[in-house]
Amino acid sequence: MSFVTLVGNPREGSRTRTVAERAAEVIAGRLGHPGERDVIDLAGLAPRLLDPQPPAEVREALERVVAAKVLLVASPTYKATYTGLLKVFLDRLKPEALAGVTALPILVMGDPKHSLAVETHLRPLLVELGATVPTPGLALLESDIAAPEEVLGRWADRVAPQIALTEGVTV
Repeated sequence: MSFVTLVGNPREGSRTRTVAERAAEVIAGRLGHPGERDVIDLAGLAPRLLDPQPPAEVREALERVVAAKVLLVASPTYKATYTGLLKVFLDRLKPEALAGVTALPILVMGDPKHSLAVETHLRPLLVELGATVPTPGLALLESDIAAPEEVLGRWADRVAPQIALTEGVTV
């Protein structure tokens, strides 16, 4: 199973990436597919994302996203939604480019008042691109980053069976 993690934090080595990689491990484990997963950290691509003709590394990242069976999309919450960096990258995709992809949205946030942003902003963007998006997305508070296991476990227990149905995998 092709499992790609897309990180939309403008800072390399971010806490968002750490959480996203751990969430991917937990979900992949629930699906019986532990092992290596592909990570695309947009912080490294940021300087080139707005080039009129995307350079090879941007095109290659877009191809990896489109080819994924499961795509975990993680962003910090900026201004009550996902980052502009993530939006710029996803805007490079054609309509329905994520058809056949199961996408898992995660937003990391400082305040619980933003917890609906994952469902009202990030999820609709992924659906617009054609992805199947199990519900719920994960709204992870920064206060849970130090020990996210309980939150990630509860979330994985809810979405893994939905992914399994979509992907024809036994959980």
